[in-house]
Amino acid sequence: MTTSAASTPAPIRTVTAPDEDGAIAVLALAFSTDPVARWVWPDARTYLANFAAFARAFGGAAFARGTAHVHDALAGAALWLPPGAHPDEEAMLAILQGTVAEATQAELSAVLEQMAGYHPTEPHWYLPMIGVDPSQQGRGIGSALLAHATAICDREGLHAYLESSNPKNVPLYQRHGFEVVGTIQSGSSPTICPMLRRPR
Repeated sequence: MTTSAASTPAPIRTVTAPDEDGAIAVLALAFSTDPVARWVWPDARTYLANFAAFARAFGGAAFARGTAHVHDALAGAALWLPPGAHPDEEAMLAILQGTVAEATQAELSAVLEQMAGYHPTEPHWYLPMIGVDPSQQGRGIGSALLAHATAICDREGLHAYLESSNPKNVPLYQRHGFEVVGTIQSGSSPTICPMLRRPR
């Protein structure tokens, strides 16, 4: 049986401590077919063994800040970092250096360097990760997660920034006001699109 897209906005709420593992699990499912994530970890066992720790290093500061959002039934999650919050770069690099194939390391380092070059310098909200359970995609959950956070950005008059690691998601971000500001790519890596949204 198929279901149509949700006709009303998906209920979005702030992640509570008991939901943190569930939010990470949803992201692990969502990124299991992500071009960049699977370029980094093409082996399924390596991906599953390391994704959760990497996601916490990349966007886990959102949990403590109260800026991690989930669909009420844990069908989708978004880790937003407000101004002043940052990824744990030391932990991220340790994970990548210890788990990514040596042949990919140089290209990955170049990708990370390019990502740093596009990152805004002015105060902004940063979206390290957003994802929806593949079994629940097409129901407006990703759009609801984006709308929930961009409304906060608009109220605060702040920019929002993300890097789209999957070209299929670029139109969704554009519908929510994000604009592509460049491309990030090195060697065999998939293309990443840095995107910036100005407050409305």
